[in-house]
Amino acid sequence: MKRSDDLLAGLDDINWAALGHAYGSAEDVPGQLRTLCGPAQEARENAFRSLFGNIFHQGTRYSASPYAVPFLTRIAVAGPAGARVDALRLLTRLAVDWHDEYDLPLGINTAAWRAAAISPEDTLRWYDAQIAAETDEEQLKGLREGRAYCAAGHPVDAREGALRSYDAVRAQLPVLLELLGDQDPEIRAKTAYLLGWFPEEAAATLPPLLACLDGERDPVCLATVLVAVGLLADHDPDGQLRHHLDHEHPLPRWAAATALTRLLVAHPVAESGMPPVERIAAELAAFGAGAAPESATAHHAGDLHSYTVRSLQLLMGFAEDPNGVIRDIVRALSHLEKTGVVPHPLAARTANLLEALFDPADTAPAFAELSSGRRELLRALAELLTAEDFQSLPFGSDLHERFTQYGLPGTRPALRAYVGLSTEGEDPSSPLPDPWEPFRNH
Repeated sequence: MKRSDDLLAGLDDINWAALGHAYGSAEDVPGQLRTLCGPAQEARENAFRSLFGNIFHQGTRYSASPYAVPFLTRIAVAGPAGARVDALRLLTRLAVDWHDEYDLPLGINTAAWRAAAISPEDTLRWYDAQIAAETDEEQLKGLREGRAYCAAGHPVDAREGALRSYDAVRAQLPVLLELLGDQDPEIRAKTAYLLGWFPEEAAATLPPLLACLDGERDPVCLATVLVAVGLLADHDPDGQLRHHLDHEHPLPRWAAATALTRLLVAHPVAESGMPPVERIAAELAAFGAGAAPESATAHHAGDLHSYTVRSLQLLMGFAEDPNGVIRDIVRALSHLEKTGVVPHPLAARTANLLEALFDPADTAPAFAELSSGRRELLRALAELLTAEDFQSLPFGSDLHERFTQYGLPGTRPALRAYVGLSTEGEDPSSPLPDPWEPFRNH
């Protein structure tokens, strides 16, 4: 499968004009796929950007999206060198959106996803009932247009539309498994990353993933495989995850600890040979306390410190010394980086930690009465968070409300005063800045 006409066999058999994407008719998709298979790098890159925005627009999938999957799979396997990684990247997004933020560290819950999705048949029945009961002509017109849109095959329920693409990629996994043996380590890593999002196919994908562990020398690829195994397995197969806790490279050690954390939480009684919680936490803590690696797995958009914080948070319920785990979390917080998944990772992690560690209250407890771990966490947040982090931003977490929900000070100056830090130059009683002020006179 080398020539572009082989890669795109059957492309013209699809009525693309009847399918839709973010900007209307999908009749431009065949041309974009053809360009992806062409020799000109700049043209390929432009076509990929257009295709990405068309069939996966800000996370939404459309009626055309699953139809592009078989062609993208062929390109990933045998397309031009520069297009293969892009094809794998788009296949992953078509399958799982940005589930790094939603579902890590435990992995994707496809059963809940399928149960929540509303089928086209149920949607059509709903439209029929509404049309039968509606008497207003304008309302009827809108309902009939909506029914016709659904009847033409376009997804109405976003979850159901996303499942179409997810299952289209799932059907291609037997072909994509070949890429675990590819010569290019980036291809191997991106394939392993993709496989970790398909727990329903674990029986077929775990054996080839495990087979990669013995001979893989690229640390990023090895780490990606380890995390994927942890997301798919219900035990530590032959102790291979535990074995990699002693790997010479820190990234596979982190990945093994991350995978073991998921197994400990998701399957706590399935594996008697698990290493002590303290051993797993120590490896995560060592990674979290250091600078971000130059090369990382794709998990959590490469922000492995955020991933580490989330894993450590899960371990608090298993550790003999939860305060020690909280201190490990504190050391990792200063290394969080902005990513495309979470533009304000410290704010996001702060919200999660407050929910896990504090009970709703009207007034703050005396700082000295808090556990040592909670005191260290609040002191670190008072140092790391900015005044703007507490604003009620149009996009992002409202930390002011999060803190006050637990009776804690809801501004940076007040929080610093509460934990005993200097408030020089800051007024603990000052109101929050108005995030809309720059726009009020325009």
